[in-house]
Amino acid sequence: MQSSAVPELAHTHTRPIHWVATATAVAGVVALSAVLQPDAATAAQAPGPRTKSAPAHIAPPDPAAVEFPLECGPVDVVVKKKASGDLDGDGRPETVAVVHCDAPMGTPPDGVYVLTQAAGSTVPRVVATLVDPKDRTNVDDFAVRDGDVTVALLGYSSADVPSCCPDVRESVKWRWENGAFVRSVPSGARSV
Repeated sequence: MQSSAVPELAHTHTRPIHWVATATAVAGVVALSAVLQPDAATAAQAPGPRTKSAPAHIAPPDPAAVEFPLECGPVDVVVKKKASGDLDGDGRPETVAVVHCDAPMGTPPDGVYVLTQAAGSTVPRVVATLVDPKDRTNVDDFAVRDGDVTVALLGYSSADVPSCCPDVRESVKWRWENGAFVRSVPSGARSV
């Protein structure tokens, strides 16, 4: 048997001085962390660039309180998506709602409506129809940002295309200009 060339290491056997050194080091770290605390957390966001979004003190119109111009027969109206922002620059938020009939089968077409609520009123109302369900389209992507309403519409190239399988995708945008919503096609929009 060959003996080790390295003498037995001193730190392989714990002695009381090792425990004292460890305790002192831990106490030092705890004391230092008590002195060097991070700033208190706050729930407020840091100021940054303001976009045309709804003022915090005015609640946007609630789509659940509106009667949409849809004929759904015995089924209910479903609000698929909604987003709010100040679209006309009056300081009051509007809500844009993507709505369809709650059909038990198939893919019902969507309607996109702009809702507003007059100051002092508790009843919101539909002020614009951006997409009519009669157009047989469905909303894929949807956003309200900086006064713009952007929507990706899924549609059909002909009446022969089955409702299950839209074959056209179109990106569109609406902006409030001169008292009306003006539709445009953003750059880079294309069909499938």
